[in-house]
Amino acid sequence: MKTKATASKNSLLALCIGINNYPGTGSDLSGCVNDANDWAKELNSRGYNVEKLLDKNANGANIRKGINATIAKAKRGDTVIITYSGHGTYVPDLNGDEPDGLDEAICPHDTNTKGVITDDELFLMFNARGTGVHLAFLSDSCHSGTVSRFAPITTPATTTSANAPQRTVRFLPPSVFMKPAALKKMGIGSAYRASKAPGRYAGLLLSGCQDHEYSYDAWFNGRPNGAFTFVALKTLKTLPAGSNYTAWYKAIRTALPSRQYAQTPNLYGDSPSKRWKVLA
Repeated sequence: MKTKATASKNSLLALCIGINNYPGTGSDLSGCVNDANDWAKELNSRGYNVEKLLDKNANGANIRKGINATIAKAKRGDTVIITYSGHGTYVPDLNGDEPDGLDEAICPHDTNTKGVITDDELFLMFNARGTGVHLAFLSDSCHSGTVSRFAPITTPATTTSANAPQRTVRFLPPSVFMKPAALKKMGIGSAYRASKAPGRYAGLLLSGCQDHEYSYDAWFNGRPNGAFTFVALKTLKTLPAGSNYTAWYKAIRTALPSRQYAQTPNLYGDSPSKRWKVLA
């Protein structure tokens, strides 16, 4: 699905991925498609050419193709934004680059039958960007970090109805999609674990949570959204013109973690990329 952007001197390219439906896992989500649509609306308003991959269209093959194609279009001076809302997980590290023997991963729609996309794959895809291309990955799934303090509650109530929907976490345990023999080799069973964020530093990564935490699939006034996405878009509207990613991250951290959502977003990347102007 493509939306038309306004003219720009440099190209502004975006791919927004949202997955609620995970067949065969019993672990469907509610707010990820809304997240992707909300990011697409915001980015389109800023002049981006936006592609979306939602639910069944966000299978592993299409996500890989979409990321590669979007990055391949970009040249020096262009900006690429990739947003992902869905489950995160971890799998055995096959190339020996992880001290704990495990790779972090995102979960496509067909994870239960076709597997995940690891941080190593994301790194290679992101690292293919041309010189001078700005690439930011906004990920609302379970990744990494520790909680340090809680902000006051500033987000709306979950719902105004008598039967509040349940908040869930955007983490898919390996036991859902891996065979018992493989789990045994990992030595982890179905346990949750501390991890680091995928993507390394091939681009800038703004993630929904840190080590020992989970990103919440939440509801605000009866509408499902990721807690991180909701807060990120809300704070985006308050930023002075020309603000950089560090300023945006600091604004997000005034609302998360909160007593409602014990998740601490993080900003990963080198110092120059953290000073890029937000979504510019």
